[in-house]
Amino acid sequence: MDVLIHAVVGLHIVGIAALLGGFLTQMKAMGQGTARMTPAMLHGALTMLVTGVALVGLHQTQGDTINTIKIGVKLALLVVILGLVYVKRDEEKVESAALGTVGALTAANIFIAVLWV
Repeated sequence: MDVLIHAVVGLHIVGIAALLGGFLTQMKAMGQGTARMTPAMLHGALTMLVTGVALVGLHQTQGDTINTIKIGVKLALLVVILGLVYVKRDEEKVESAALGTVGALTAANIFIAVLWV
């Protein structure tokens, strides 16, 4: 079971990397006003959602204690990220504020995962 959990954690990190990487590739375009939400950002956010839910389920089946407040905060941030990316995914240009919000919330999600014990 530990191997499965570690594999899902690896996939969760791949999702985070796709979301954050998609944002970082658009930073120069954001300064020029031509930024857009990339498919990698949507796929990364969806990967994070699916693997995050799977991780909670896997830990619950092992009887581990789960910090439900932390998971709830992370889920709320991810829902906002997903909403922004999904709604703006077909636009040729998105506002810098929308893209910046996605980047900031993604960074916040990472710091919550790492620093909140």
